Amino acid sequence: MILGAVLFGAEMLAVDAQFYLVFIGLSAALVGVLALLGLTAPEWLQWLIFAGLALGSMFTFRRKLYEKIRGNVPGFKEGIAGEYIVIDTDLAVGAQGRTQFRGTDWTVVNSGGTTIAAGSRVPVTRNEGLTLYVSADPSPTP
Repeated sequence: MILGAVLFGAEMLAVDAQFYLVFIGLSAALVGVLALLGLTAPEWLQWLIFAGLALGSMFTFRRKLYEKIRGNVPGFKEGIAGEYIVIDTDLAVGAQGRTQFRGTDWTVVNSGGTTIAAGSRVPVTRNEGLTLYVSADPSPTP
């Protein structure tokens, strides 16, 4: 039960393990409660119950609960499409270059139909890993 409380508390207060520790901690606590209620079982059965509860609850409830509690954070958006970056060097149509964005080096690809001049501020149309696709066109091509 102590281990269950520690895992649950760690997830809630310090570690963001996407609610995996919550379900492991709750499962450990439930097995401890069963023992306190006098429902004794061999040690191997307690471990089996613990594993079944942990895995079953993770696969059944974790995603829904995590999205409900942490997934809908106001102002949070996934991806960086629509944000603006400054291009360091001239970038011809279809060419790629390098730039700094959010403290990381990114590969930048001009997916538009016009050359982008050095120092231009352009929107990111999409990204794939550390590659940003940008365009100076009003309606960029993907």
